Formats: sequence, C-alpha cells, structure tokens
Amino acid sequence: MTAPGAPEREAAAALHRRLDRRRRLALAALWWEALWPALWPPLGVLGVGVVAALAGLPPLLPGWWHLALLLAFLGALGWAAWRGFAGFRRPGAAQAERRLEHQSGLSHRPLAALADRPATGAGDPASLALWRAHQARAAAALRALRVGPPRPGLAARDPRALRAALLVALIAAFTVAGPEAPERLRRAAVPSLAAPVAPVPALRLEAWITPPAYTGAAPVFLDPAGGAATVPLGSRFHVVLSGGPAGGVPELVLDQAAEPFRTLDAGRSSFAAETTLAAGGSVGVRRDGRTVATWSLAVQADAPPRVSFPEAPARAQRGLGLRVPWQVQDDWGVVALRAEFRLKARPEAPPHVIDLTLPAASVREARGVVSPDLSAHPWAGLEVEIRLVARDGAEQEGVSETAGATLPERSFNHPVARELIALRKGLSLDPTARGPARDGLDRITAAPERFEDDGATFLALRAARHRLARDRRPEAVDEVQAILWEVALALEEGRADRTARALAQAREALRQALEQAERERREAEARAERGEPQTEAQREAERQRRAELERRIQELREAIRRHLEALAERLQRENNEALPFDPQQRLMDQRDMDRRTQRMREAAREGRTEDVERELAELEEMLRALEEGRVAGQQDPNRQRQRQRGQQQMGAVQDMVRREAEMLDRSERRAEAEEQRRAQERRTSPFARNQFASPPLRQQQDRQASSPEARAEQEAREAEAQRDARAQRALRRALGELMQQFGDLTGEIPDSLGRADQAMREADEALRAGRDPRAHQRQAIRELQEGGRQMAQQLQRQFGMMQEGEDGDGEDVAGDTQPGGEGRDQARQQGPGRDPLGRRTQEGPRGLDDGSDTRVPDEAELLRARRIQDELRRRGAQKERPPRELDYIDRLLKQF
Repeated sequence: MTAPGAPEREAAAALHRRLDRRRRLALAALWWEALWPALWPPLGVLGVGVVAALAGLPPLLPGWWHLALLLAFLGALGWAAWRGFAGFRRPGAAQAERRLEHQSGLSHRPLAALADRPATGAGDPASLALWRAHQARAAAALRALRVGPPRPGLAARDPRALRAALLVALIAAFTVAGPEAPERLRRAAVPSLAAPVAPVPALRLEAWITPPAYTGAAPVFLDPAGGAATVPLGSRFHVVLSGGPAGGVPELVLDQAAEPFRTLDAGRSSFAAETTLAAGGSVGVRRDGRTVATWSLAVQADAPPRVSFPEAPARAQRGLGLRVPWQVQDDWGVVALRAEFRLKARPEAPPHVIDLTLPAASVREARGVVSPDLSAHPWAGLEVEIRLVARDGAEQEGVSETAGATLPERSFNHPVARELIALRKGLSLDPTARGPARDGLDRITAAPERFEDDGATFLALRAARHRLARDRRPEAVDEVQAILWEVALALEEGRADRTARALAQAREALRQALEQAERERREAEARAERGEPQTEAQREAERQRRAELERRIQELREAIRRHLEALAERLQRENNEALPFDPQQRLMDQRDMDRRTQRMREAAREGRTEDVERELAELEEMLRALEEGRVAGQQDPNRQRQRQRGQQQMGAVQDMVRREAEMLDRSERRAEAEEQRRAQERRTSPFARNQFASPPLRQQQDRQASSPEARAEQEAREAEAQRDARAQRALRRALGELMQQFGDLTGEIPDSLGRADQAMREADEALRAGRDPRAHQRQAIRELQEGGRQMAQQLQRQFGMMQEGEDGDGEDVAGDTQPGGEGRDQARQQGPGRDPLGRRTQEGPRGLDDGSDTRVPDEAELLRARRIQDELRRRGAQKERPPRELDYIDRLLKQF
C-alpha cells in the first residue's frame, strides 16, 4: 500500500532533479558567454603568430631579430589576455536561475517560490493549503524551462568578422606546411643565435632505363629506394646522384664489378653513370662504402620475327600478277619485308628480290597481299621457289617456309615473238647454252619477211646474236634477254603501244625535271630571303634548268604527235576491218595540243613551274580520256548485245515517263473541270452541298444537285478516271518487269525505280477511290526520270554506253570536220530531241538526261507552264479587273 503523500514527494524529487540539470546547463552557457569574449583577444594574437610561424617568416630573420620578435609576440599575447579578462566576473547559481526564468519567459521568479518557506509556519491548515497551492502553480510554470543558446556577443566586439579571416588563414597555413608544420612551429619558437651554417642539400638519386630505339618503348623510371624491372636486351641504364654530405666518388656496381661515376660539376656534388645491359643481374649504387640503392634487372632477349604464307602463292584473278599473301609477327616490330624468288631449275642463281611495303614503319603484327607483275622477267613462265624474309629493328631476320609457284607469262600471238620468248626462256634455264640461242636468232633473221622486213627489228636481233657470240661477260646474257623482250613486245603490240610507252617515259622525264626545277627555285627563294646575292654560276644553272625544261617539253610534244599518229593508224585499220569509219570522230585537236605545249614552253622560259605543272596535268587528263575512249570503243559481240538491251530498257523508261505524263495531263483536265463546276455551284447555290462530306459522298451529292448534262459529264470523268486506274496498274506491272530485267542485266536496281513503283501504287489507289492522284503522278514522273539517269550511269560504268562523239556526261560533242580541228568551234548539234541550246529534251530518241547536269523541264512541267500562261492571258483579257492587277499580268506575259 502506498504511503500517504508518496506521489507528491516523488514528483517533487523529479522536479528538483530536472531543475538541477537546467541550472547546470544555464551555468555552462553563462561561463561560455563570459569566457569567449575574454579569450578572443589572446587567441587572435596567438593565431596570427601561428600563421606567421607556419609561413616560415620568423626563421628568415637574423637570430636577435627573431628573439626580439618572439618577445614582442609574448608581450602582445600577455597584454591581450590581461585586457580580455579585465572585466571577467564568475557567474553563480542565482544568475543561472535568472537566465532560466528570462529564457523561459517566466515572471514572479517561480524558482525562488519553490525554495521559499511560509513565514507563519505550518500551524494554520488554511494557510498551509494556500501555500501548497502557490508552490504547485510555481512548479507547473517550471515545466517549460528553456536554457537557450549562449550569446557571447562577440559580433559586437568584432564587427568586421576578423575571426573568420583568421580561421581561413590558419587552415591555409596548415595545408601549405603539411608534414613540416611541427618543424616550422619549433623553428619559430626557438631562435638560432649561433652563426648560420650552410645547408646541406638532401641526397637525390635518379635512375632510369632507356630501351633500344627499335623497340619504340618509353623510358622506364626506377624507384630510388630500389626494386626490380624487366627490360629489353641492349637497354641503357642511367643513374644521376647529387646532393648529400661531401664524400668520395660514388660507384656503379654491376654484378660485383664496380665502375666509378663521372663528375658533372666543379664542386663534385653531382655525378652520373650509364651502362648497357647485356645480361640480367643486380645493379647498385655505392658511396663511401655504403650502398645507396640496388635494383634487380631482368633482360628480355629480342626474338627474331616470324613470317609465313597464310595461303599458297597463286596467279592473280586479273592481270598477269602473282598473288603472294604474307603475314608477320614480332615482339617489338618488323621494319622490312622482302620476297625472294629463286629459279627452281637453277637454285644457285642469284634470287630476284622484291621489297614488300608494310602498313607502318614498324609493325608488331600485320598481314597483306602483294601482286607483283613479273611477266616481263626472264623467269616468266618458269617454276620458282618463293620465301619471305622479315627483318626487325635489332637486325634479326626471320625466314618463312619455301613455297612453289609458276610465274605468270604474257601470251604472244606473233609467231616470231613466240620464238624470241622461247629463246629467252632457254637462256634463263641454261645461260651457258649460247649456241642454240645464236642458231635460233640466225633462223629468224634469215627470213625477215616474217617480221614485215622491219629494219629496226633485224638490227636488234643481229646485235643480240653477235653479243652472245663475242661478249663473254655473264651480264651479257641478261642484256640479250632484255633485247629479245623489247623486240617481242614491239612485234606483238605494234606502233601504238610502243609510242604509248615512249609517251609515258617523256611525261615522267618532264615531271622529274619539274620537280628538280621546283627544288632549285625554293633554294633560290631561301637564299634571297637570307639576303645572299645570286652568283654567276647560279644564274647559269637557272638558264640550263630552263633550257632542260624546254627540251623535255619538246620531247613530250614529239611523243604526243607520234602517239596520235599511231592511234589514228590503228583506228583506221580497225574501222576498215570491222567498223564504218566516221570522219567526225575526233582523237585530239592538234592545234589545242600545240597551244598547250607552247604555253608550257613559255611558262618554263619565264620560270613559272606551277603553270607548267597545271598544263601538264590537263594534258595528261586529255590523253587519259583519249585512251579510255579508244578502249571503250572496242567491244565484243556479247557486250554489244548487252548495250542494246540497256538502250531498249532506257527507251522503255522514257515511254513510261510519257504515258505517266499523259495520265497526269488528263488528271489536270479533270481537276480543272471539277473546280469550275464547283465554282459555278457555289455561285448559284452555296449551301446545296455538304462541304465536309467525304469525296464519294460529295460526288453523289453533286450528281443529285446537278443538271442531267453536268451529271453526264461527271460520269464520263469518273469512267475516265477508272480507265486511268487500270492503265496505271498496267504501267506499274510493266515497271516491275523492267526492274527485274535491269537487275538481271546489271545486278543492281536503282532506288528511284522502287520509289516510282510506290508512287504508281498510291496513284492507282487514289484514282479508284475518287481522290486527286496528281501529287503521286508527279512524284512517279520525277522518280522515273531520276531512275533513268541512274540507269544510264550504271550502264555507262559497266558497258560504256556512250555513243560516238559523246562525252562522259551524256552530252554530244561535235567532232572535227577538218584535220586542222575547225569543227571544234562549231555549235552543238541540233535536231530532233534537242532544244535551241543543243540540250536534250524529252521528245528525242534518247531524251533521258543520262548524267548531264543540265536541267531541262519535263512534260508535266511544260503542261503546267502552258496552263499558267493560258490562265494569265484569260485574266489579262478581263478588262474589269483593277488596273494594277492588269499591269502586273501584262509584265508577266512579256517576261515569259
């Protein structure tokens, strides 16, 4: 059973405990409010001193100045402490209670009421009860006691917030000092009054390894404390030692063998050493009998490169090249690769070497294919053994396995050429068998009619025969083989190919002369910029250079003339045998060539090498176009049939464009008639139809609201639209068949034809649904025209579909009517299918603009333009229109 008054006593005890905690917190807040303003002055002075010490300023002063600064700092610190604590008062319990009552907003001092006792004692029950009620009200008021945060009022003493700046400065100073902060504080607190001692620099060791240059690897820097590393064989070890106490010359210890460092400065404080690492082991640095650092180095030897054939060498699919695949691997990189060919019948003969091009200057792994043309080599047609040899940067070579192959040889049709090649091949198999070769040459020269009694051929063969008989040098056989090859080529190729080779040589000689002249010109400009005067020898060299250029240009002119004559002879012969000769066919304007070479000579005489190079480039382009045009004209029967099929398909596309344009024209007429009928109805009965109805419903309403004649015309237009829909479907089916045939012919279908098929399908759907098909029909026409241009370009690339006299863009070029080239100044041909400017139109037999960049209006555009012009004339005849509008229409009609 609980004693009477126990709850009241427990509540009173809990209240007293709570009041004690609040009093202690309030007392602590009062202590902080009293101490912090007093501590701020000495703490500020101390912070300034710490910042100066961490910055290293006091040790910079002489010893006695340092001591005076330290004493002044201590005096300032003491004065700030005395000033801060001058008005310090120790807070008490009563002040803590007053703070609680003030912070809690209590009045009448309820804390004092709890500690009070009644003055009359406990004799009067009524007074006692009243007293207890008074204490209960005071205790109830004390349940919401608040301490509140301390308010030292430092902002009033430091209105500029210097304390924040001091805190930032302290953080920055400690950050800059880092691990040296304790040492800096110690040096600032202990002044040095002795004589200054020269500082001894700290010992510094740097060691690195430079790999060999062929590796392309970066230097390897070693840890000064020692360690281990693996480096390529032949690397250079470098070490530099500086600083530290004075002592003897350090030594580089390599596998117990010591080598002194070399001195780098006069004060003998910096040393260096280096050595080549030929083997692995321990490398260390020793000084005054003490080991400074030691490294354990492992040396990795460079392996030779690995090279092989991924596939067996074989003849290339096109041309006379020999396809030689290769692949190489190396740990640091291959720098050179070559293929060695050895004659299988004569393994002791010197090999024929071909340098292969690598993807980069040094590759670690690569593969590729080379197809050298060795048809002109004396071993052509004979079995050879091929091996690949790769070399890395360390001059190590790797050899592949041997692969066998037969060198491709050129086939000759001329009988004498075949005999000469057989003699040449026999000398390759046995160079000592000169007698059979001489006998063979005697048999050939005994019958000069076999090679058209050509004197140059006879003299060349006799010279080769006597060289075999009299010249006993081993090199004479190679020279005779070269003569036999040239004679065989001349007999097989004829004059045109010989002149083509001579022309190529003349162009190359001129190009080399231009390069040499350009180099000398740049050197002269550099001397002029340096202010060096031009000597007489230099002026003479410049005159000789210009004369050399003129001579090379004249040689090129003669080579071009001879080549043009040879081409004309060949073309005349081929035309007489197979094709009708066209006198309008133009090879090259001789006068144009003369003008170009004359401009080149003038530019060379004046030292304008850039103009010479430009003229040469244009001349080479003309010759290239000439050669391509000549080759394109030589077509076999199968190619001719393919060209004819292509022309027929292009004509079918043109016919589709015409039929689609006719349907577009009918759609335009139906749309105009429908628009006029609707305009008439709007003027007579604007509300007779539902303007928001669907097209079929609107057509039904139109028939109900129109007269019998109008309904008959409407039905006729709808029937015509359905006929056009059937025609559109038929045209689309024809386009599909054409696309299939063109794909079978060329292997590729133009994308524009696919888009034209889609546009035709949408036009068909619009016609059947009674909608306007004009947009789809216009798109179909545009795509068909674009498809025709793409077809022409594809046929041109594959079959050379270019008529005589046409250039590569599909435009005719008038040929020369006279040998002198007077036809060059004539206008372009005009006639059916061309406009007054000579451009193709859509009505011509080859109306498609197959590759030309000239934009000629198509039929649909012409129809629209004609309708616009008619409408302008109709409106211009309506004189009731405003004068400004009539004047504008008149200006349009005059312009168009």
